[in-house]
Amino acid sequence: MGFATRALVAACRIGRLLKNVRDIDAFPHYAYAFELVCYNFMAAIVYNRVVVAISQQEREGTTTKGWFGFNSNIVISGFVSLFTDFSSQMAVPILPLFLTEVLGAPVWALGLIEGLGTAVAGILRIFSGWISDRIGHRKCLMMAGYGISNLIKPLFGLSSVWVEVLSVRLLDRVGKGTRSAPRDALLADVTTPQDRGKSFGFRRAMDALGASLGPLAAALILSLTRGDMRMVFFLTIIPGTVALIILSKLKDPHKNPMSSTKSLPKLGFRHLQPDFKIFTLVSAMIAVANFSEAFLVLRARSIGLSLALIPVAYFIIGLVSSLLSVPAGLVSDRFGRKGVLVFGYAILALTYLGFSLISRSIWVWPLMGLYGIFTASVEGNQKVYVSELVPKNERGSAFGTFNATVGVCALPGGILAGVLWQIGGPRLPFAVATVIVLLAMATMGLFLRRHPSIPLS
Repeated sequence: MGFATRALVAACRIGRLLKNVRDIDAFPHYAYAFELVCYNFMAAIVYNRVVVAISQQEREGTTTKGWFGFNSNIVISGFVSLFTDFSSQMAVPILPLFLTEVLGAPVWALGLIEGLGTAVAGILRIFSGWISDRIGHRKCLMMAGYGISNLIKPLFGLSSVWVEVLSVRLLDRVGKGTRSAPRDALLADVTTPQDRGKSFGFRRAMDALGASLGPLAAALILSLTRGDMRMVFFLTIIPGTVALIILSKLKDPHKNPMSSTKSLPKLGFRHLQPDFKIFTLVSAMIAVANFSEAFLVLRARSIGLSLALIPVAYFIIGLVSSLLSVPAGLVSDRFGRKGVLVFGYAILALTYLGFSLISRSIWVWPLMGLYGIFTASVEGNQKVYVSELVPKNERGSAFGTFNATVGVCALPGGILAGVLWQIGGPRLPFAVATVIVLLAMATMGLFLRRHPSIPLS
């Protein structure tokens, strides 16, 4: 055990001693926060050593894979996603309450903030993917995107009016839009068709694991600080910083800029493959139907789920998704993307049909689990399929265009759900979404019969 690790272990023990000091009420709460900081940085040190060992083995030729059979870049990307989503999902579940209850913002302001954030992230995904293809580097854009998102969230805690929250949220979405397409292109660059689904599934599983732990951490901090939401925002800097430390170990395999070639990637759909265009249309239909998880929570509340159980609902989705993402990727590697994607769409249709019919809160739990199965089956495999529909030197642009289209379509989907909820009650948006998903499944079936999912290099 190195000096730094021993020092952090000692610091954690000091934190535990501080929690026993009861004559000052605030002391135990800050001791918990102090210990949380130490444990996060201990995780970063241990992980750093694992990555160094993997990279050394790869350089010496003693192994072609890293941890659990993955390339070291896949492992790094997975842990970066875990800590980033841990940080994000500490803030996201309580942000609406912070806006409406602490800052006194109207509900329409919340819709404006989320809508603009979705649009900004979607548009930037096009440009970030295209730029990564042109300059021949993925890591620099990933560092910029993850850096903005992970370092900006604590500023939520300094906001005094909702317009300031809007500014911070937009910057957070700028970070997401900057990193997503280059990251997906890098993962496709370092994998083979035989293990691509498993690799994307691993990153998705780590992402979902972080997303499931974040709300629980937020609930714990709120209980320890007597409902201090600003403290939750401030503490998001801890997992965010750990994510950036891990990301610094990533190796960029994409070294050759393509500005001098005739196959320069271009923005938009015109230069991309017809198969890609059709699949993007199918995914856009799913995006319209798959409105924000906030509506699942609202539906659960409308049938009597208590406020205290809302974070647990977020946890169920993330937990199921994290457990099944890698198996879903393995199945798609073995049997093709068609069955896994159509199965995921069928699960989404069943989930929304259930939410349109239920009248007791007990049914919320299995339906949340079904939604987790959908995300595990579809989100990673969609991106794998995109990488197999376009040439390697156009993957950055393709991922950017795909992510932008899906992201932008999610905005009218949310608006449609809200309007339908106002017009016909909470059952109507889920019923309409079920029909849209079934149409997307039919389109997907026709598309895949004409263009089978054959893995490409």
